[in-house]
Amino acid sequence: MASATTRGVDRIARAGTGALEQTGNIVQLFVDVARQTFARPFQWREFIQQAWFIASVTILPTALIAIPFGAIVSLQTGSLIKQLGAESYTGAASVLVVIQQGSPLVTSLLVAGAAGSAVAADLGSRTIREEIDAMQVLGINPIQRLVVPRVLAMVLVAILLNGLVAVVGIGGGYFFNVVVQGGTPGAYLASFGALAQLPDLWISTVKAAIFGVLAGVVAAYKGLNPKGGPKGVGDAVNQSVVITFLLLFLANLIITAVYLQIVPPKGS
Repeated sequence: MASATTRGVDRIARAGTGALEQTGNIVQLFVDVARQTFARPFQWREFIQQAWFIASVTILPTALIAIPFGAIVSLQTGSLIKQLGAESYTGAASVLVVIQQGSPLVTSLLVAGAAGSAVAADLGSRTIREEIDAMQVLGINPIQRLVVPRVLAMVLVAILLNGLVAVVGIGGGYFFNVVVQGGTPGAYLASFGALAQLPDLWISTVKAAIFGVLAGVVAAYKGLNPKGGPKGVGDAVNQSVVITFLLLFLANLIITAVYLQIVPPKGS
């Protein structure tokens, strides 16, 4: 019994040590990416190719998810606000939820799931084929050559898709509120400025950029450190998606808490 308990404690200790070591390595890779971003020459060709690829695999799913997401937000908030007798604030509440929380999270999850997995698989396959080692032998920095363009491309596409989700989500919310719930178009549009304010749009863009950095760095780290050959690449892809999702929700919680403390709600 004592030996089993000891083995369990040792296993937990090893898992904790491995998690801390992995966290430190991810932070170190982030520092290296930030440093190599300003190194010359910048890989414009790789950056444009990766941005186009990431946009091509995420833009359609993002648009398709944004429509039902805006509809759900509109229906739920419209029903709740109608119970409270404040129908004139339906548009404001929907816009606030979509811009502040919905669009950055939807965008980041799709970028992490679709683009992040592709980046991890690409870099992982290069690693097991020893292309990364060959680049280092030739004096080429793989972080500056491969990782930086991919991370910056994910940031750019995340910011652009965030705007797309906001527009499509607000449009879908408007349609379902006016058509399904019988709301008035004028009241929906006029209430935009009742609760929402310009800093809400700024924090939405900042969130999208931070989430893009997190997704890119985690995907690159897992892609550069696969274990066990081709099977290890598949495991690295799965791990990158799971770790990114956890980090995104944690980062969203922290950013939202700080933002609400710094920027007071409108009308308060």
